[in-house]
Amino acid sequence: MQQPLLDPIEQYTIDVTIMLRRKHNLKQSDIGKIINTKTSFIGNVENYKNPAKYNLKHINALANYFDITPRYFLPEKPITKQDLITK
Repeated sequence: MQQPLLDPIEQYTIDVTIMLRRKHNLKQSDIGKIINTKTSFIGNVENYKNPAKYNLKHINALANYFDITPRYFLPEKPITKQDLITK
């Protein structure tokens, strides 16, 4: 079995960002402008077969844009191995 490219906490952050992008009818290019990066990077991040991920600077920029706390991009509780088994 192939190892996932990203840790579950990293994928969680990506999933939250995708949810916000869709909720606000934003394109990948809009997210790229918000975090000052290329649209292709956003496409890579959103492609589960690619190891690209957001860093803390990106999360902070997104939190500022959406007027939310950076904590919004993290789960309320740590992700455990048991969580991974039950999903």
